Amino acid sequence: MGSVVMPASDKGVPRSSRFHLKPQARDNLAGYLFTLPWTVHLLFLIGLTMLASLGISFTETDFLTKLRFVGLGNYQGLMRDPLFWKSLRNTAYYTFASVPLSVIFALAIALLLNLKVKGLSVYRLMYYTPSIVSGVAVAIIWQYVLNPRFGLLNLGLKAIGIRGPQWIYSQQWAMPAFIIMGVWGAGGNMLLYLAGLQGIPTTLYEAAKIDGANRWRRFWAVTVPMLSPTILFNLVGNLIGSWQIFSQSYLMTQGGPNNATLTMVLYLYNKGFQQFRFGYASAIAWVLFLIVLVFTFLLLRSSEMWVFYEGELRR
Repeated sequence: MGSVVMPASDKGVPRSSRFHLKPQARDNLAGYLFTLPWTVHLLFLIGLTMLASLGISFTETDFLTKLRFVGLGNYQGLMRDPLFWKSLRNTAYYTFASVPLSVIFALAIALLLNLKVKGLSVYRLMYYTPSIVSGVAVAIIWQYVLNPRFGLLNLGLKAIGIRGPQWIYSQQWAMPAFIIMGVWGAGGNMLLYLAGLQGIPTTLYEAAKIDGANRWRRFWAVTVPMLSPTILFNLVGNLIGSWQIFSQSYLMTQGGPNNATLTMVLYLYNKGFQQFRFGYASAIAWVLFLIVLVFTFLLLRSSEMWVFYEGELRR
């Protein structure tokens, strides 16, 4: 008879050998462990509250005396609410004006700060500081800057012979004043552009220069493509943040004059925390969420046509 081969016992095998992980697997496991707190926060805190808000949007409740299911009643009410449409138009106006201006202004400042000039660190600090100041402090500062009588902006215009407008006290100029404030706080975007500019290989500029490209051509053929991932990141962040504008309109104008600065988040706040119509406020929140989701999706889809990643092969 042939001999029977018995399976080898792993009693003498070291534990480290039995549970050995490849280097890539160890790196993946470490990444998952580092992101675990944020994943738990996303799923259980943000995710559950979003689901609760969705359920509340189908009810009429003040959380104290009544809770009544109304189905799509809140959403139907929004479609007939002129103030809701006013807040939507105001927020869209602010978003589609401030986002492109912020991106262009931040890129222009980054290009200037990328030059080798004296006192560069001081200039970088000056342009970056506004982006880390709290929204309340910014609103208070700009309330004085935009004062039509003794504000710094109108005093500066007066010095060059221009009569300044009423700014936040004017129905026509209140939202442009908010847009100016948004562009002023573009220091965070500027810092990202500056990091991206310093990461562009100088060999690309040298090769383009040898080919006869002037500065303008080098900017469009080298700088913009290499910065396109950073531009996309800033566009998405600014788009999401602009649709959620709140502190300026709440602290400086309370939505006035004549609802000229009534934004969607301010309208949501008024309905939820002043009129205690939390179901209606939740419906506004979900409409806002869907709007941001759609525009973000469209922006990301369009990025396939204009965003260049180094080493990526175009199909």
